[in-house]
Amino acid sequence: MTIKDLTWNFVGERFAPQITKENLLLQSGHTKYTGVVFTLHCDGMSGTYIDFPGHIAETDDGMTAENASLEDFYRIEADVIHLDKKSGEGAVTGEELEKALSPSPAAGGRALILNALGNKNPRDIEGRSVFLDESALDWIMGKGYKLLVSDIYESKALHGVFLKLFAAGISTICMPVNLFTLPRRVFLTALFPKIPGVTQLPCRVVAEF
Repeated sequence: MTIKDLTWNFVGERFAPQITKENLLLQSGHTKYTGVVFTLHCDGMSGTYIDFPGHIAETDDGMTAENASLEDFYRIEADVIHLDKKSGEGAVTGEELEKALSPSPAAGGRALILNALGNKNPRDIEGRSVFLDESALDWIMGKGYKLLVSDIYESKALHGVFLKLFAAGISTICMPVNLFTLPRRVFLTALFPKIPGVTQLPCRVVAEF
């Protein structure tokens, strides 16, 4: 079995994570050693991150990092679509997604991994210059996926991509990397801390095949 890490380095969207390290001397009559303690202050969009529908107030369905069901994110079957869009190429359509998926007889997973950018990662193109159009959203929702891992989402014009996905109960994982290395079907795992009330936070994403 091959395991692929799809997680981007822990860097910030709005500001760089602040990480401090403190050495703490611990001793007793039996032992003495130095504990190393880290304090983290970071953006919810640091590195690769997950958005539950509650990331938008109007689509909040009550799912948080604390109560999200592990079985919905651990080793779930995922369909993988590969395209090769260039920076500035514009909309990805539902017709393109259907054509790219249709040669796969095993399609029908609970999650979709969309590799729209070929061997490029999201940071390799002009931001939001490749995006999902209305027909692509309709296609994704029509397939019944409940988790979308994609290297593209919204346009510069703010067409409401996340609003529509969240309203359909679809969680999203943003800023993944290495999607071009995947075959057409994988087992997908997304792990994140159980933080009460949080609907957007960094995560670790792994594919098995």
